[in-house]
Amino acid sequence: MPADRPSDARARGPLWSEPGSLLEHVAVAVFGIDDDNRICYWGPGARDLFGYHASQALTKPGALLLPGPPGGGPDACARMAERGRTLGYWRGRLHAVHQDGTVLDCGFRVFPVTGTAGRSVIMALASRGDELDRVKTNLAFLDALFETCPIGLAMFDAELRYLHVNQALADMNGLPIEEHLGRRLAEIMITSDGGEYERMLRAVAAEGKPVTGVRVGMRTRGHPDRDKVLSVSFFPLTQAVGTHQGVGGLLVDVTDREQAIVEASATRQRLALLNRATARIGTTLDVQVTAQELVEAAVPDFCDAAVVELAEWGDEHAAFDPALPVETHRIAHGTVLPPPATELVSGVDVVHYPPGSAIHRMLRTGRPLCVAVNQEFMVRTMLDETRARLLADSGLACLLLAPLIARGTVQGIAVFGRSAARPAFTEQDLSLAGELASRAALSLDNARLYNRERNIALTLQRALLPAALAPGPYLHIAHRYLPGSRVTEVGGDWYDVIPLPGGRVALVVGDVMGHGVSAAAAMGRLRIAAKALARHDQEPDGLLTELDQCAEEAGIELATCLYIRYDPATGGTRIASAGHPPPLVRHPDGRIQLIDDVLGVPLGVGGCPFRTTEIELPDAAILVLYTDGLIESRGHDIDEGLDTLRTELGRISASLEDTADRILARLLPSSPADDTVLLLARVHRAQR
Repeated sequence: MPADRPSDARARGPLWSEPGSLLEHVAVAVFGIDDDNRICYWGPGARDLFGYHASQALTKPGALLLPGPPGGGPDACARMAERGRTLGYWRGRLHAVHQDGTVLDCGFRVFPVTGTAGRSVIMALASRGDELDRVKTNLAFLDALFETCPIGLAMFDAELRYLHVNQALADMNGLPIEEHLGRRLAEIMITSDGGEYERMLRAVAAEGKPVTGVRVGMRTRGHPDRDKVLSVSFFPLTQAVGTHQGVGGLLVDVTDREQAIVEASATRQRLALLNRATARIGTTLDVQVTAQELVEAAVPDFCDAAVVELAEWGDEHAAFDPALPVETHRIAHGTVLPPPATELVSGVDVVHYPPGSAIHRMLRTGRPLCVAVNQEFMVRTMLDETRARLLADSGLACLLLAPLIARGTVQGIAVFGRSAARPAFTEQDLSLAGELASRAALSLDNARLYNRERNIALTLQRALLPAALAPGPYLHIAHRYLPGSRVTEVGGDWYDVIPLPGGRVALVVGDVMGHGVSAAAAMGRLRIAAKALARHDQEPDGLLTELDQCAEEAGIELATCLYIRYDPATGGTRIASAGHPPPLVRHPDGRIQLIDDVLGVPLGVGGCPFRTTEIELPDAAILVLYTDGLIESRGHDIDEGLDTLRTELGRISASLEDTADRILARLLPSSPADDTVLLLARVHRAQR
């Protein structure tokens, strides 16, 4: 039957021949022999093999096709048919005769076929012996090639999934053959070339262009710690029916000959790790977060387990004394090993190291140190027997100890551990660990210094702010001060309520630009000066003028201040501002008034006059004073904040305390970026 070769899938009928099949390379003749050993069926292949047309062969004795034996006797065709009848199946090699007299060496397969009438026919299949031998040789060669070839061989489908690998490649990758099959290339190979290796193979599959002798540096999932250099050649595979084009490959391990590439690959791996760690470590000024970032950068790319511990020094400036024990506080940990390794790294907060321990040896030199997990290490370093047993059972075989040193001070230690499944740490690993520890130590020290300065500033600020306010009988006050979140520094916000002669009272709120101890100190100077000036009963504009002069003399470059003096006898309220956000007034009828006609310029600018404005406040009106931290935040401008504040004041409750809490909850994010002051004052008139 001629092969059906449609031009595309739409031209196919329900049946078609598979292109590239074995029958295209080995012609098969099919014919039938009846009970009289005559030819009763004749296929097209028989005509091609023996040279007879059907009309010339049908009903003729089968001896026409096979020469008779010398000396007479049964012909070969009769003997072959008899064997098919008696054995049910027979195969063998016989000489056949072509119509032109040529003798052919052929392979035969014969077997009986029974029809509906009960008559049987011997069907014979014949092929040229040389063609059969060629196919057998090729198949045997391929089998032997995959079984014994020392070169890695692989077949991939179009999605770069492994279809077939030989043992040499399985050994090279460190994984059994079965764990390759069906998995993608990227699940086996680990490269640091940005995906170039995989793109090369995809181009072979898509474009059909082979590549030869390309050098590739990589690691494999079976040997994740071992750098290799492979010489690879890939070629497209013939597409079979119903499948996509695939890729075949030959891979030769040339690591020994390409040690320079191995070193370059290892260096790239270390640099890539260092780059990732640099980007990951020190993203915040939180000590614990920074320590955990170091652990996550090292595990699992560099090691199987890691911990970070801060040293508990009595005096951080004292020299390290190797004769004294070392106490550390473990603040970060991580491991990819199963229990009990997880309990080993996480089950302790405070660790004690006795004199003579490996930690002391490392701290004495100030350089990373690699130690084996053995009996000597257990005895000299591990005081707790329970934890020593956990370490022995954890699977860790070696540890790399690195000091966390920044600005000449030992912050603590980082410990990296590898299991026996990975090679021990090398000198290059010691250098990498030292670099990681150095960068982490600087970030940790920055966080430590920041927290120290922030705590000092908070302490100073709280000491300078009023512990309690005494507004008198004509003011009801609710006040709030919220420092910024831990990721920002302390600001210079302040507020005060100052009793004045004649039953009057002054309200002050201010904000020194900047952060930290200097801002807190400047705030304290301005608050004390404002309180002293207010008790001299100056007009608000005169008070700000003198306060501006104090700021210039103290070197305070920029600060805002709002000063309000209220007289309960008349309700008269005099206001002056030095660049501070304007106050609001909520009238008893619910109307909200913004007093924005006396904005002024900030303190410390100098040379600009201030002025006082006066309004009359009705009984039960509420004055609202605040700093910009309340109405200004990331993603929201001041006008939007003021509108929200107006809305909240419109829903004011009888309790000023509840109102203050609700305003802060509504306007401030969970982690405010700046300090915030809010002062609510309900005024009352004096009875005449």
